[in-house]
Amino acid sequence: MATLKDASTQVQSQQLAMLERLLEDVNIAAFSDKWGPEKVLRVYDPQLGMEGILIIDNTALGPGKGGFRIRAGLTPLEVFGLARTMTWKCALANLPFGGAKGGISADPYSIDKQSYVRAFAKAVSAHVPNEWVSAPDMNVGEEEIAAFVEVIGDRKAATGKPERLGGIPHELGTTGFGLGVTIETTLSMLSEFVPIKDTPEGLTVAVHGFGNVGSEVAKYLARKGAKIVAIGDYWGGAYNPKGIDIDQAMKHAYATDEAHSCKHLKGAKELGRDDVLEVECDVLIPAAVGNVITERNASRIKAGLIVEGANNPTTPAGEEILFKRGILILPDMLANSGGVIGSYAEYLGKSIDEAFAMIDARIRENTKTVLSSSISGDVVMLPRAVAMMIAKERVLKATERRMNKGSL
Repeated sequence: MATLKDASTQVQSQQLAMLERLLEDVNIAAFSDKWGPEKVLRVYDPQLGMEGILIIDNTALGPGKGGFRIRAGLTPLEVFGLARTMTWKCALANLPFGGAKGGISADPYSIDKQSYVRAFAKAVSAHVPNEWVSAPDMNVGEEEIAAFVEVIGDRKAATGKPERLGGIPHELGTTGFGLGVTIETTLSMLSEFVPIKDTPEGLTVAVHGFGNVGSEVAKYLARKGAKIVAIGDYWGGAYNPKGIDIDQAMKHAYATDEAHSCKHLKGAKELGRDDVLEVECDVLIPAAVGNVITERNASRIKAGLIVEGANNPTTPAGEEILFKRGILILPDMLANSGGVIGSYAEYLGKSIDEAFAMIDARIRENTKTVLSSSISGDVVMLPRAVAMMIAKERVLKATERRMNKGSL
């Protein structure tokens, strides 16, 4: 018969094994540089089996801003990439935030999300909100954020809260709205230099990912007269060169199972999930997950302009191929910053209307700044390279100010 001591020893062994597994893929030296990360945390709740990650990349400009996601197989390297993107995104948007990102490694459809979120919030509470201000991300919505804020006990702990908590929910479509503004501004500028439409009217668009970001930008562009020719989600896609009925398509938005997938859209041809990336169109919007455009498929992309709705959807090797082919990419740190700009408006206590006005103004200004530097002169520069130079300069100046203040 097993004794209490035997049971205790078994539990301790299981916990040690878990801790060893949590640590085995954390090689900070592999992604550490002069910019960060400042902190890498792995947290674990033995009762739930909750495994969480928080990476605070850089706080020179202010507390690290960035949401948390729930995804099976989440790794520190993935979270770091997202945190670093937030560092540059906040700097480019000229916000008083640094970069950070969090996540829970779990299948979001097989757990009690509220319990996992509460356990995660408790585990990272010492760093919130002074070092990290969270927000919704993949598989995390306003109700999960409400639970996160409740555990922390401070409404400044996160943005994207429900309206009842004074929030501006991401479900209102701030990121998708910002993408639409980016595209409008880009068309207006580029039409002065190349034969391209100067407004979304008649523009053909493919959207890879039809959740909060993809569906909202599709609605925005359709209202402006664009023709959405392809949409897709995790299970598949739909294609109609004559244009997809957005009202019908919205019935398939936010699909959480194959039965409700975009691939079942009536009046459209079914496509494979990643075939959506390769349809012929004026604008391609990758708005699902990272690393979907790579050196393996970049040569098959048929869009003239790519606008990144997701974080890190294009690999450096893929971008190099596209650039050589003359395909312009508006990087995530510029194009999908509507969400974080809206978050800043919420952080300041602004209204929903004020938030959308701020997104519109800042994204138009930032897009003009990046593109004017990118296409001026004899040599066209990658918009991402220009955006990075601007962001790095701002972070560097903030770092120097902090160091000088500390030496006084």
